[in-house]
Amino acid sequence: VQLQASGGGAVQDGGSLRLSCTVSGGTSDYAVTAWFRQAPGKEREFVAGITWMTHSTKYADSVMGRFTISRDKSSNTAYLQMNSLKPDDTAVYYCAVKPSGWGSFDEQARYVGWGHGTQVTVSS
Repeated sequence: VQLQASGGGAVQDGGSLRLSCTVSGGTSDYAVTAWFRQAPGKEREFVAGITWMTHSTKYADSVMGRFTISRDKSSNTAYLQMNSLKPDDTAVYYCAVKPSGWGSFDEQARYVGWGHGTQVTVSS
């Protein structure tokens, strides 16, 4: 499976960005897509996840109400709409996929495919 993430950039406090993650190769095997992020000097953390069939979602408390994860099955693309961005959201964002039923959304070790990161920088 290959994942191509894009959409990162630099914005000011309060701005918005939309990240995209296009999945190819064996897409029917990977029913869960999630976004993780890693800030400088910190461990990688869960941001949001979605199941492709049921559209079930989960968010980290830190982004609840500001970020929205969605998916377009026709293009095998997952999106992360990020609004009201804060400097604390500055990080490299990664998308990842795993089969359905393989642990909870935020269990990083369960994800079997990872995209290259895309940088998000929020300035105050």
